[in-house]
Amino acid sequence: MRPRVVVLGSNFGGLTAALAVQHELAGDVDVMVVSPSDRFLFTPSLIWLPFGKRMPSDITFPVAPTLEHAGIEFVHAAATAVDPTARTVTTDDGAVRVYDYLVVATGYRNDEDVVPGLENTSTITTLDRAIETGAAWRRFLAQPGDVIIAATQGAGCFGAAYEFLFNTAHQLKKAGLREQTRLTYVTAEPFLGHFGIGGLPHGEQLLGMFLKKQGIESRVGIALERAEEDAIVLANGERLPFSFSMVVPPFLGQDFLRASRLADVKGFVPVRPTYQSEKHDEVYAVGVAAAVEVPWTTSVPVGVPKTGFPTEQQAHVAARNIAHQVRGEAPTEERPFGDIKAVCVMDAGNNGVVILADKMLPPRKHGVLVPGPQAHLMKLAFEKYFLWKMEHGYVQLP
Repeated sequence: MRPRVVVLGSNFGGLTAALAVQHELAGDVDVMVVSPSDRFLFTPSLIWLPFGKRMPSDITFPVAPTLEHAGIEFVHAAATAVDPTARTVTTDDGAVRVYDYLVVATGYRNDEDVVPGLENTSTITTLDRAIETGAAWRRFLAQPGDVIIAATQGAGCFGAAYEFLFNTAHQLKKAGLREQTRLTYVTAEPFLGHFGIGGLPHGEQLLGMFLKKQGIESRVGIALERAEEDAIVLANGERLPFSFSMVVPPFLGQDFLRASRLADVKGFVPVRPTYQSEKHDEVYAVGVAAAVEVPWTTSVPVGVPKTGFPTEQQAHVAARNIAHQVRGEAPTEERPFGDIKAVCVMDAGNNGVVILADKMLPPRKHGVLVPGPQAHLMKLAFEKYFLWKMEHGYVQLP
């Protein structure tokens, strides 16, 4: 009987892991992808959707044809439980499926409880919420006022907050509203350009220059106390009124992983450098689902960015290790999260910054931020390339 690999999730980590396992074992394996979503979403482009620069159809594609072409079974259902002892996955359709190896790539959900009243604000962390944010933006254009872009205590996706901030400034200028709008950035980061990765050389100065050039005010290293219908109140008591706001919250893992005793209190699976679960050799976790220790303490809690590039790297490591185990070998592939290269393009409407470093987390030997309009063009080109690559199943390409 061929080994059975079940992958939970169908986005960056799940789709990559499933296709990579199939490739590593030359098809001599039964791979199944189980996911509540039947479409791949290029999440980095959600920054553009509220402004009408992208439609959902521009940044998604159905995963079933991609998986079917690769000889992989797709189950459109949500996992509700994992039994690591019996090696089974239960789904919301009542089915129980057996695995020899499991890859958890279940992504995230927003921590809506971190700030009371967060429902009074908008966010772009999911497709549905980004669509709602687009409606809020159109209402704002009809009745302009102050704008707040924020990343809360515990958040890790600071890159998206910065991108949306600068794209907002660009759109305000295009609408002729920049001079009459007070635009404020609020962040838990201990300094501008920390990004949840400890910062890079000259990053604080560069981001400070960007904000000054755009006339953007900032509140740095502070928590949000609560969100009212028309204002955000900071931990120091300052009240910032808004007509439009976008807030990036922290992420949590899935509840069923905690209930299955695979995950920590936040729903993330503790893993070894091989991306095997600390408790179970045949269970892997990649992407946001994998727990990452924050290597510092800040006065306001700051998370780390579990973005697409490290997620892909983790998925390939997991796939190679599963292939090792299937062949009766030791799973020796290792690439700790902190040692993965930092590769990111931060878009700013018609400008941007390319972020490169030899490691995601310090200590590092090299790190650089390269500003300029070429960053915007690079992000546009990468979006098209990556969607093409994933839809056609070419996960071995860079």
